[in-house]
Amino acid sequence: MKTAQYKWSQSDGWRPNLPTGDVGRQSVVFVFGARSLVQAGTLVGELRDHLKGAAMLGCSTSGEIAGDVVVDDSVIATLVDFEHTRLRFASATIGEAKASYDVGKELAQQLNDASLRHVFVLSDGLHVNGSDLAHGLAGGVSEGVSITGGLSGDGTNFAETWVIADGGAGPQRVATVGLYGDDLRIGYGSMGGWQPFGPLRTITRAEGNILYELDGGSALDLYKSYLGPHADQLPSSALLFPILVTEAKGGQGVVRTVLSVDEQNKSMTFAGDIPQGGTAQLMKTNVDDLVDGATAAAKASLSGLGDRRPDLAILVSCVGRKLVMKQRTEEEIEAIRDVFGRDTKISGFYSYGELSPFMHGGECRLHNQTMTITTFAED
Repeated sequence: MKTAQYKWSQSDGWRPNLPTGDVGRQSVVFVFGARSLVQAGTLVGELRDHLKGAAMLGCSTSGEIAGDVVVDDSVIATLVDFEHTRLRFASATIGEAKASYDVGKELAQQLNDASLRHVFVLSDGLHVNGSDLAHGLAGGVSEGVSITGGLSGDGTNFAETWVIADGGAGPQRVATVGLYGDDLRIGYGSMGGWQPFGPLRTITRAEGNILYELDGGSALDLYKSYLGPHADQLPSSALLFPILVTEAKGGQGVVRTVLSVDEQNKSMTFAGDIPQGGTAQLMKTNVDDLVDGATAAAKASLSGLGDRRPDLAILVSCVGRKLVMKQRTEEEIEAIRDVFGRDTKISGFYSYGELSPFMHGGECRLHNQTMTITTFAED
């Protein structure tokens, strides 16, 4: 596997300069950038012109990751030329969130065959039910195929997100790449660093990913009472206080963050399902705990690589972590670099949701407020 990375900024343009000529037949360019730059299309077009022969997969972000640096208002392009691994791409328009399961399953079925090892997915971050998308993807592939990825971002604007696929770019899209062959090694890890606090509340009214009531009262009003002066900045301020939700029958709790609020219906829409009859509890964190979570995710992602260090690592971290860490955001990336060493190419973005199994061999799930890492190596 060979990798190269290019960064565009307003001050420097592309650094290093983009190459010219065809690239390998099994090559992909992972592109992560600010929504305004992705939407304008000029920079994505330049990448297509200069990296002929490479497929493209990417999205708009809430911050870009290159090496051990976090930047904003840039475009990061990472060219990966696989030596032995075959690639196949599939994308679709998701339209409405209620179509998430069907879109996920259809895309997975397009990719699935006996040699499929892994699916990496990037999705619209607002018009999607991430839980249903993950379940649909998992339902369309054979047992043992792992799935990771994330939901695209739009800074803290929550206005519109874009996904870049081989056939173009736009909002309300889902794009996937399937990776095939026995020479590929894949690892993944997803950890948070948040702690629950306050009373445990029953989810008394919810439909899919929309929450109406906790303990029989308005969930939105209760949430605002915790946010205090930050309530006027909803939904972005909700990233500071996610909730831990657990199904009524118990099991592993998952963290959920708010995508939008409806003042008229007193409801909150989340990135993934909110199980009626389950429980919910607010969460909080600090910088040190988030860095510890990132370190744990990096170590977990090595377990699928045997004795290898990754050639490539794609990091998908939640925008809520970035808001908490502020000027110390790069500490979680530096902690990951310490685990992987200097030879691993690192790329990624800050997201509206992360997709990964809880543990190796498990089914893909939607997460919020985690650092989720996918590692790649070839024999």
